[in-house]
This record gives sequence, C-alpha cells and structure tokens, in this order.
Amino acid sequence: MQIRELSVPGSFEVTPVVRSDDRGRFLEWYRFDALEETVGHPLVLRQANLSVSKRGVLRGIHFADVPLGQAKYVTAASGAVLDFVVDIRTGSPTFGEWDSVLLDATDHRAIYLSEGLGHAFLALTLDATVSYLVSDIYRPGSEHGITPLDPAIGLVFPEGTPEPILSDKDAVAPTLAEAMEQGLLPSYEDCLAFTATLDAVSGSR
Repeated sequence: MQIRELSVPGSFEVTPVVRSDDRGRFLEWYRFDALEETVGHPLVLRQANLSVSKRGVLRGIHFADVPLGQAKYVTAASGAVLDFVVDIRTGSPTFGEWDSVLLDATDHRAIYLSEGLGHAFLALTLDATVSYLVSDIYRPGSEHGITPLDPAIGLVFPEGTPEPILSDKDAVAPTLAEAMEQGLLPSYEDCLAFTATLDAVSGSR
C-alpha cells in the first residue's frame, strides 16, 4: 500500500493495492506495521464503528479532548463519501485549514487522522457505509463538534451536492471561533506532546 501525508500534518491518505480476477477483488485495507512505520506508533484499537448514510448526509466536524483524543482510520465499505480532515489545533501552522480524500468502494482508500484533528464526511451515494477504527472508546464528556458549514473553514462540496443533511447536534454546533472562545479546542503543543508519548512507548518495545 501507499501512504502519503496530507496537507494537514498528522493526517494521511492510504491507498491499498487492489487485486482483481474473475472471482472479484482482494485487498489489504489496513496494515498496522505500514501505518506504524509512517506515523511513528501503532494504532491501538479500542473501538470500531460503522455508519450508514444516505446521499447528502454531512457528519462532523467531530473531535475529542487531548489527552486521550481519538485517532481514526476511516474507509468506505460501500458507496462513496468525501472525507475531510480539519486542523482545529490552536497554535498549529495549518490551524483552520483542511484537506479531503474520496473514500469509495472502487479504490478502497482510507484516511488516518491523529489525535486532536477534526473529522467530517459528506455521503455522495445512497447507503454510503463508512468503517472507523479508533484509538479510544466513545467518551461523551470529551467529545465535541464544530459546524461543518462554518464559512471561516469553508469546506468545499462537489458540484450538484444537495442541501446537506445534519444531525440536530451538528446543526447547532459552534463555529471554529466560538469553540476557541469556549476553550474546547485542543492545542497543537498538547497534541504533539501526547503523540510523543506514544512514539516513545513504541520505540521502547
């Protein structure tokens, strides 16, 4: 597989090798060793999630307090989504910037987001099924959101996208500026310090 870092530090696009024959297709959609070599530490799997969304559903922007944060490895099992990583880490050189990866059941790409980054996706097809491997369990008191329609962030959706469908919670989520004023955002320094502890543990094995 090929792994390349996106424009937001700490996020990566993963492109597997898809082997096809008259029976169908086969691929390795996750390799812990390849990811660890790139990131510097393994993804410690503590929870796996699956969501099914109809076309036009927009989920996010979601993030968790650091520490512990929640690193995510995301792929589309069926259908297609446009997946976004948003840098919401105060003090980061790319604060407020974002990048995106098309996740679909054709190329089977995945995206990895380190702790402290914001995550969102837009479903492009009916029954878009997204699988997440995450580094920590869901902790309601530590989970937060930013509106994905914040014009200051300016996520760009494909031409012809219908009016986004948001959950009630996402619809009333604060803007990036409001989240900063409320002290909800992780700092870039804290995120680097936390991932450094993970790197150290990995290096000592």
